[in-house]
Amino acid sequence: METIIKDTIATKLEQEIQWLEAIIDTALTLYFKNESNYTSVREIPPPDIYDLDNEYFRLVHKYEMSFEERVVLILTLLPYIKPQALDVFLIKNKNIDAEFSEFGGIKIEKLYGFIPTLETACFIVGGADDIELRLNFMKKINKDHFLYRDRILHADSYPIRLQEKLQFSDEVLFSIISDKKYMPTYSSKFPAQLITSKLNWEDLIVEPRIMNQLLEIQQWLRHSELILDEWNLNTLLKPGYRALFYGAPGTGKTLATTLLGKTTNKSVYRIDLSMIVSKYIGETEKNLGNLFDEASSKDWILFFDEADALFSKRTQTNTSNDRHANQEVAYLLQRIEDFDGLVILATNLQSNIDEAFLRRFQMAIDFPKPKYKERKQLWEQMIGKHFEIEEGAEVLDKIAKDYELSGGEMINVVRYCAVKAAENNEKRVHLSNIMTGIKREYLKSNKTFN
Repeated sequence: METIIKDTIATKLEQEIQWLEAIIDTALTLYFKNESNYTSVREIPPPDIYDLDNEYFRLVHKYEMSFEERVVLILTLLPYIKPQALDVFLIKNKNIDAEFSEFGGIKIEKLYGFIPTLETACFIVGGADDIELRLNFMKKINKDHFLYRDRILHADSYPIRLQEKLQFSDEVLFSIISDKKYMPTYSSKFPAQLITSKLNWEDLIVEPRIMNQLLEIQQWLRHSELILDEWNLNTLLKPGYRALFYGAPGTGKTLATTLLGKTTNKSVYRIDLSMIVSKYIGETEKNLGNLFDEASSKDWILFFDEADALFSKRTQTNTSNDRHANQEVAYLLQRIEDFDGLVILATNLQSNIDEAFLRRFQMAIDFPKPKYKERKQLWEQMIGKHFEIEEGAEVLDKIAKDYELSGGEMINVVRYCAVKAAENNEKRVHLSNIMTGIKREYLKSNKTFN
């Protein structure tokens, strides 16, 4: 079945290429005033696009692409899957012994073949001698056009000119060629990492107050389009949503963020602040700009963990470095405020956040260490659900009452107990191992263990 589907996609792409080849042949025939069956390339009907599970066809369907847009899309793909189809543009103008400038294209030294540009697309659709058509093409295909706005195509510079090389963004090209969803890789240019969880919403154990606040964020993510667009509240409310999660490590801030994404079918990316702050002036803004642009086009949730490193109260501008640092913070805060998706900032201390920016949060949630009720639920979920307890499951109630631990600390205890159980080759936990694990966590925090 998989082979049949892939063959169908290849067959439909071949039909797209044949359509473009017919358009190119006609464009050249008409331009050189040779005899043709057509008076315009627009008389050549595009092939039907079926609802196939491939990024190329999804894009055509999603944006209901016009003739020009579809030409640009398949022309961009051609160098990757049938570069020889563009060899016709390598002919020379015999009158001046040079390439035809109206064909556009880029010639790279030691690389055979023709790399199309927007100029090439403009020529193909009839914009060589037709000034009005040419001007309309340039007005339409710009940085605000969905091809560039939604990062389907990548531009090397702005504003976008006809000399711009036609090239897909990495994620779109990967998705078209591989039939798989593209996930950006963590790097200095992309300082963010996809975070996921095997847990589900019902596995999140927090106080009812916190759960209600999280549900409110979840409901906004589900209904924001209805509220803003259909109910026309976009004149009063900004599309973005900003939330602050604060509390001790291991209290559920990251898990809550991940599950918000999982339950609303949105990818969650954790931002590495240490990689954002570059020693090179201008690099921080560039990296952040790329990150926010991609997140906006993909409807991601952005999670700034340990945000106090960059969102703390402004430093005194005693040196040029201080002033530059404050400029970077100001730029980042502005991008966060303008972001039309969900941004979550996590910090250990709410007092570290700039008060002026704090007022711009739609939600601020305090994640305290779990109380007795939540601790008991967590112990039952982490140990009681997976292990037989030598002394009986009722010991979990006493442990929950006597020892204050965060969820993260309890996970460390479970890991220790699991190792000991595996060493004994039995899925059974002894109370002594649980207590040893708890003692280790207390010692880490310099707390007295009784």
